[in-house]
Amino acid sequence: MQSESAQRVAIYARVSTTNHGQDVGLQTRELRQFAEARGWTVASEYIDAGVSGARDSRPELNRLMADSHKRRFDVVCVWRFDRFARSVSHLLRALETFKALGIDFVSFSEQMDTSTPAGKMVFTVLGAVAELERSLIVERVRAGLRNARAKGKRLGRPRAILDTSKIAELRRQGRSWRAIARQMGASSRTCRRAGQNPS
Repeated sequence: MQSESAQRVAIYARVSTTNHGQDVGLQTRELRQFAEARGWTVASEYIDAGVSGARDSRPELNRLMADSHKRRFDVVCVWRFDRFARSVSHLLRALETFKALGIDFVSFSEQMDTSTPAGKMVFTVLGAVAELERSLIVERVRAGLRNARAKGKRLGRPRAILDTSKIAELRRQGRSWRAIARQMGASSRTCRRAGQNPS
């Protein structure tokens, strides 16, 4: 890792809408001042203006992540967590990527810096929270399935109801199982079984 004075920083800023008084300039101005106070060189600025935080794809964030793999900067600096990540798990995945690449992450408003012991601790806590979140989701799904079974509900795709008399008629006309399956909208195997076991 380079000395702090030689650090190259990437600034990321985002506003979800540009027509309700939201101004990305507030974020970039404070981040530039912060970088200058630390003696960092701003290598690049990545700005998503008018892009919702819930969206999976944000052009400038995607470009930042691609440039991180090319090691075009040593630090990523954001104004606030929610300007950068759409969820705890998304934030954690990004932080894990930066950590593997030897890039530090700083959130200006939360005063989190992964190059410091306190920042490393926050990173560890976030990882534990994300893992707990995943475990709770899995357990809720399993509990829901157990509850459904206890109430006698069938799980999985509903079984197709086929007109067996229609299948029998098509067979009498000399149609192949494949042709019958196409017409009935089911698999050949299902049609054959229904044809052999008419109700």
